[in-house]
Amino acid sequence: MTATAIEGITVTKVAGRIGAVIGNVRLSGDLDPATVDAVRDALHAHKVVFFRGQDHLTDEIQLDFTRLLGDPIGHPTVNTEGELVLPITSEYGGAADQWHTDVTFVPAYPLASILRAIEIPEAGGHTVWANTAAAYDELTPELKELANSLRAVHTNVYDYAGVNPDRDAEAFKRYQEIFASTKYETEHPVVRVHPVTGERTLLLGGFVQRIAGYSRDDSKLLIDLLQGHVTRIENTVRWTWQPGDVAIWDNRATQHRAVSDFGTAKRVLHRTTVDGDVPVGVDGRSSTAISPVPQGGAQAA
Repeated sequence: MTATAIEGITVTKVAGRIGAVIGNVRLSGDLDPATVDAVRDALHAHKVVFFRGQDHLTDEIQLDFTRLLGDPIGHPTVNTEGELVLPITSEYGGAADQWHTDVTFVPAYPLASILRAIEIPEAGGHTVWANTAAAYDELTPELKELANSLRAVHTNVYDYAGVNPDRDAEAFKRYQEIFASTKYETEHPVVRVHPVTGERTLLLGGFVQRIAGYSRDDSKLLIDLLQGHVTRIENTVRWTWQPGDVAIWDNRATQHRAVSDFGTAKRVLHRTTVDGDVPVGVDGRSSTAISPVPQGGAQAA
């Protein structure tokens, strides 16, 4: 356990390469700048940070805290216009039970996400995060050179039924119609340079459709090869939720997924997100929108 420069705040690692619990912080929109900086520094260092016992939070207070980290933004298809809180419920599940980085089908996908546990199953329903900077670091020099040169197309339209055929087909069909109501496609560098830490991170996950310039079969081989490094158990941390827990993750340096092992039990969490920046690759090239066609700029959402 280590103390930060702010008296009383503790940062305790929970896994070797990713994840830390921050203690003695009561989240709110009234946190002093030094405390916010300490949280942000821990986030950059550990990629995902956890807070226990935040039972006082409401959607409004969660949003107030989110604003301290940046501009809140709703989901481009699931949230209705103006909504900034996204319920993550067991009724639909969405893409949450496969490895993904949030909303990478748009150019400026979220900088960070804040997830608050409201109703948790008695057993199961954990969430797992992976460190995409550590995954890049462990590549051989030859694989790094290859990855640096690749660009991948991400989309919100794919075979949802093939992800988890055991879910409620009708309920998920309704979710799919909402989630893919507008088709988004974006070409990202497979390796992005983190704008704060300077680290190189692998930008992949469940929304990747193909590697630009490669056949479908070759794309799958390349994606599977690199994605396998991201999800190596050594690069991950698994969190056992309790009501009132809050997790914040750096969406530019992580992937995550829910573990759907809780049967018909109810699982409810509320997510807010912080607007992000357009990724830049090792070669200095930015991500570009493919669909919808951007109007007067690189961002389409």
